[in-house]
Amino acid sequence: MSNLKDLENKSIYIIREVKSRFKNPAVMCSFGKDSTVLLYLIRKAFNGKIPFKVIHIDTTFKFSEIYKFRDEFVKNWDIDLVISKNKEALRKEMSPEKGRFECCNQLKTQALRQCIEDNNFDVVLAGIRRDEHGIRNKENYFSPRDKDFKWRVSEEDKSGDSGLKSLQDPEFSGWGIYATYFGKETDHVRCHPLLHWTEIDIWEYIKKEKIKVNSLYFAKNGKRHRSLGCECCCSPIDSNANTVDKIIKELETTKTPERSGRAQDKENEYNMQKLRSLGYM
Repeated sequence: MSNLKDLENKSIYIIREVKSRFKNPAVMCSFGKDSTVLLYLIRKAFNGKIPFKVIHIDTTFKFSEIYKFRDEFVKNWDIDLVISKNKEALRKEMSPEKGRFECCNQLKTQALRQCIEDNNFDVVLAGIRRDEHGIRNKENYFSPRDKDFKWRVSEEDKSGDSGLKSLQDPEFSGWGIYATYFGKETDHVRCHPLLHWTEIDIWEYIKKEKIKVNSLYFAKNGKRHRSLGCECCCSPIDSNANTVDKIIKELETTKTPERSGRAQDKENEYNMQKLRSLGYM
């Protein structure tokens, strides 16, 4: 359990850095296991309160269980919820049938973009982990985005040999020092307090802290969901793991990728990378 304490301490330190260094933070929450743990850590960091607005990107295609779970948490945890929809795209009947890549871009990325612009958020926390997808392994704890949602990786700097300087955060190992200011051209910063966690870490922490998570993660009739998103794009896996202990045991031996049930990932291996370059979570 000491490993879980170390993971928790690092995440809480990063969360508190957000509170101290930014003026208008928000948290993205899908109300899946990772973002639920992130909300729990924020509450733990601030004596049972969540001092940030919580963004839920609503494509209108989510599982009914997600909406039910969301509404329960909003009530029980006193969450200041901001529900964001790309109403124009929905009015034009955007759906996965028109292409999953375009659907994700319009109903998730563009909805987030509208939400950030409307609320002037300067930093957005998200519960992504490095181990869940190769492209997310390239992220940093504090990651700057420009007005077009592009990664701000470098800018011209004539003082060095290369003529460029990195704008991605240097993490000084062992010191817990993070860059959070990336210049005037930065529109907002993404913060990822769970980057160093693994899928098993998340479940072991859920067990230790007795955190309630969505019922879709637990097996019923030989099937369960390992990763949650839109109902039309998520397939369950074969499993009899109907408790947290059984899920942990299953994960200790499985070689199947966590997001294998996500249709947009299976459809094209580059889709996640393209979506992320456009500002996807």
